[in-house]
Amino acid sequence: MIAKIGRSSNLYGALAYNNLKVEKENGQILFANKIIETPSGHYSVAQLSQSFTPYLIANRNTEKHTLHISLNPDPKDNVSDEKFRELAEQYMREMGYGEQPFVVFKHTDIDRTHIHIVSVCVNEEGKKISDKFEKMRSMNVCRELERQHGLVSATDKEHKQNDKIFSPVNYQKGDVKSQIASVVRHLPNYYQYQTLGEYNALLSLFNITTEKVEDELQGKSQQGLLYIPLNEKGERAGHPFKASLFGKSAGLPTLELHFAKCKEALKDHPTKPTIKAAITIALKTTSDEQAFKKQLTEQGINVVVRRNDTGRIYGITFIDHNSKAVWNGSRLGTELSANTFNDYWNNNIKPDIKEPVELQSKISRPNDADLPAEEPHHLFDFLNTSEKHEDGLIEALGGLLPEAQGDDYEEQDFANKMKKKKRRL
Repeated sequence: MIAKIGRSSNLYGALAYNNLKVEKENGQILFANKIIETPSGHYSVAQLSQSFTPYLIANRNTEKHTLHISLNPDPKDNVSDEKFRELAEQYMREMGYGEQPFVVFKHTDIDRTHIHIVSVCVNEEGKKISDKFEKMRSMNVCRELERQHGLVSATDKEHKQNDKIFSPVNYQKGDVKSQIASVVRHLPNYYQYQTLGEYNALLSLFNITTEKVEDELQGKSQQGLLYIPLNEKGERAGHPFKASLFGKSAGLPTLELHFAKCKEALKDHPTKPTIKAAITIALKTTSDEQAFKKQLTEQGINVVVRRNDTGRIYGITFIDHNSKAVWNGSRLGTELSANTFNDYWNNNIKPDIKEPVELQSKISRPNDADLPAEEPHHLFDFLNTSEKHEDGLIEALGGLLPEAQGDDYEEQDFANKMKKKKRRL
């Protein structure tokens, strides 16, 4: 099991994000500790927030007072709701937050069922609860929970996953073919995308692109695919490789079958409204491309923008690493097409987009004057992306296979990788 601990100053955003899953029947509240009960047993975001208000009022000088923790058992673990409650309660107690108010949300909108815990890290006197050696303590607690509850050991699985780790291609290291192979042989098993353009957008995070080629064999025209390594600027950095070198899964015929399958699967995907809402809010609350990308990267969504030689934006793609889905902007809505972003970022024509209905009541909350004022767009601070590469390369999410959810469970190693990435900027 892996625990991801995020801190922010946006309690309301963390609650709104999780409660939206509940309202869309993609989640449920499993457990509430020291939370004011309601007659019906159902909660609005404002009702949940009230239990935390005394702690925030007493807060002395802790800027990032909100905890957003996700606990992710191995996909092979069959964890019941009661077991999830036990895991959450024991984890919070061992980490020093057992007497804090917290809410445990179960998410069911992706294959990997997991829980999120929202709490605050200041006590009733407004003092910050110590977070010394937090990552190490969290790892130790997770190992103990695995042992006590018979869960798959993360550290054991880590050693078995070494051959599956993939990260952006670095042409300077050499053996570029093997680096590309480690990505393209596995990527279709974990991400959904509907076109070659969307596939290329995803590959660009790994410093790879593809190019269609046509050939003639025995008088018949045939199409093939080349894989080309890129440098960090997105420029070609080596000679191309034929798709056949990486197996059938990397070839055009297999990819086209994948496109068709994903088109059907993503038609009514349950996370689409949430992704669209996050993008719309980011568009409304930022003034330039850099800020827009940074905000969405903090939410686990990469943005890939395509420009022609004159600088005009002709394509924009969103890669949501939470649901492992790739979306061309226009698929989410005409208001999120490339033209909208070109007009805004190149011509300073701000789009007139209405706030998503799903989040209006949860984020705007005009009548909740007694609750702490917070920015509405930091909905996914639990990803803890303060040290991410500005372009949001996949390394920022661990650089590992999605199924593993960061199979390098040693969080200290993860932090070291992020520091190395930051030094390269």
